[in-house]
Amino acid sequence: MSEEGDKGPEYIFVTEAGETSNSSRDYNGYATATYTNGEIYEGHYTDGIREGDGTYRYLNGNIYTGKWRENRKHGIGKMTYSGKGEYNGFWENGRRHGEGVFKYPNGDTYSGWWRFGVKEGAGTYIFAESGMKMIGDWKEGTIETGKWVYPNGMFYQGGFQNNKPNGDGEWHFPNGNVSKKNDEDDDVEEGEGKDEIALQWQSDTHIAESSEGIGA
Repeated sequence: MSEEGDKGPEYIFVTEAGETSNSSRDYNGYATATYTNGEIYEGHYTDGIREGDGTYRYLNGNIYTGKWRENRKHGIGKMTYSGKGEYNGFWENGRRHGEGVFKYPNGDTYSGWWRFGVKEGAGTYIFAESGMKMIGDWKEGTIETGKWVYPNGMFYQGGFQNNKPNGDGEWHFPNGNVSKKNDEDDDVEEGEGKDEIALQWQSDTHIAESSEGIGA
């Protein structure tokens, strides 16, 4: 059956001993399944299903190498998404779930926790071009509370909305000054980087194409 776990397309099944059939039924050991849609699985089977270590090559160019359980990605594995980056970490029932690292084509990285395919829990997003970091607690793919750290040592700590500061929070500056901020009182003083902050929000804080849109 195909990677999705349904009855899927027909396939050619070749065992480690070179025996060929169109079924993996009751097979135990290493084998290769080549599907009529061009996808290929190479790896271990237990009682005819993908179990243990294996590599699945998708028609769209994606490649998964890692652990399987009951025909699904489960355990530690690496998925290379064609043209969209790569994820290396834990999987559960075919989805990114647990601790893992996603590296985007532009060099940005997210390292932290995932839940059912999306960023959720403690995590850090690093912008490769600017060197800025977002460190904190994430939910449903966006950061909710934490720190936005600049390479010069300046940082914001507080709440976020749509991956930007929102609500009560504090700006900490390299000279030791601290400025409180909330939605109704933007009191970052002149000379403390207010204009620089506004400029960087517009130009440097775009998160790479969301991994939530790159399958699970």
